[in-house]
Amino acid sequence: MNDAIRRLYLEYNNPAPRNRTLFLTEADRTRYADFPRVDQLQVDRPLSALLGRVYLGDCVKGMSLLPDETVDLVFADPPYNLGKDFGNSQMRLSDEEYEEWSDRWIRQAVRLLKPTGSIYVCTDWRRSGVIHVLLDSYLTVKNRITWRREKGRGSGRNWKNNMEDVWFAVKSDNYIFNIAEVKIKKEVIAPYRENGQPKDWVEENGERYRYTYPPNIWIDTVVPFWSMPENTPHPTQKPEMVVERVMKASSNPGDVVLDPFMGSGTTAVVAMRLARRFIGFETNEEYIRLSMKRLQRAQPGLL
Repeated sequence: MNDAIRRLYLEYNNPAPRNRTLFLTEADRTRYADFPRVDQLQVDRPLSALLGRVYLGDCVKGMSLLPDETVDLVFADPPYNLGKDFGNSQMRLSDEEYEEWSDRWIRQAVRLLKPTGSIYVCTDWRRSGVIHVLLDSYLTVKNRITWRREKGRGSGRNWKNNMEDVWFAVKSDNYIFNIAEVKIKKEVIAPYRENGQPKDWVEENGERYRYTYPPNIWIDTVVPFWSMPENTPHPTQKPEMVVERVMKASSNPGDVVLDPFMGSGTTAVVAMRLARRFIGFETNEEYIRLSMKRLQRAQPGLL
């Protein structure tokens, strides 16, 4: 039993009193034992028949089997090459190997994007420069989002890492961006009036505010933790609110969202909630089962 599996076993059998983390039971493993594999992808079928599933296997191979320019949005959270134990693998490549590997999957993602499509790639400060350069070689990089990742105790001999990056790039100038869907509510500190009336702000129940354009620094994010129902044992799970903000801005209902590194299913769950269609790839069977359980919980009778 490796360290990751041992940790999951102990957490499941000895939960904190209010722990709402979604674990797999043995009954779940039996119930969610039937899931598709990359080797079973039938390329002669229309894309619509392949959606709504997370496929077990390598994303580069899986993406290579999908038709050109059929995806509206790619949300990718690849391994950061830090040697984390994901249950069945520990990525520890040289810098050159990691760049070459990143280039392979990014090229496939670019091929799949529609001209109106966008890609968002999560990374940390160590690999952020590599991801930027690779995206910039194929697409137009529009921005770097930095979101607050407040978790862990930090180090006594270094500054605590409290942030992660998400690079945003597009395939053409005609990309989808629904700014009205992601405007943020902001308190008005110095209210300006014109002819005695509020100018570009609202006063309601003593509160003065306006809806304004969102910045590229997100400090309202909350990393999933043990008392949140979206939390799973996945070691690098992203908050649903981060994925939801991206998906609202850069896709429309009915659009196709691809996640090459699905993990425990956050992108799939958010896509279903927002009436998007999804397809994903994942190399760990346990995480695919967690994805299926989360989808079933979000929409009973789906699977």
